[in-house]
Amino acid sequence: MTRAGAADMPDDGAPKTPDRLRRRASRLLSQLTVRSDRLINEGLAQVDARKWHYAVLASLQEYGPGSQATLSRRTGIYRSDMVGVLNELAERDLVERVPDPDDRRRNIITISARGRRRLPRLDKVLDDLHDELLAPLSPAERDQFVQLLTRLLEHHTRTS
Repeated sequence: MTRAGAADMPDDGAPKTPDRLRRRASRLLSQLTVRSDRLINEGLAQVDARKWHYAVLASLQEYGPGSQATLSRRTGIYRSDMVGVLNELAERDLVERVPDPDDRRRNIITISARGRRRLPRLDKVLDDLHDELLAPLSPAERDQFVQLLTRLLEHHTRTS
């Protein structure tokens, strides 16, 4: 029996989920998402971070400074949640806020020196967590899996 099959069996050995459900890609993706989120959230919490911290720092490092609205678009974090994320990052001196010279009502957020030093550490933590998540796959399968997920997401992002 495969690991997936074993995970779908209660203590008495009888299947607990109908075969037609166990073979649905949407269901498998949903179940993997739950497990992936738990692994990533718990792993980042051990180093006093959250996935949204990483997303903002990575965005600022790669694309440069931006407004709250810009960061929201880049990362997929709701604007209403972005304030809290930025407050947490600012309290830890990982980002800096300065008034926008073109519009004093908004701030421009920049990654700080401390944030630039923190980002590679978070990369390492996430690399290790992804190794754990994708442990059953070979390096080539991991690359292919990411390529397939990317293709699916790009398709459904374009059509929605």
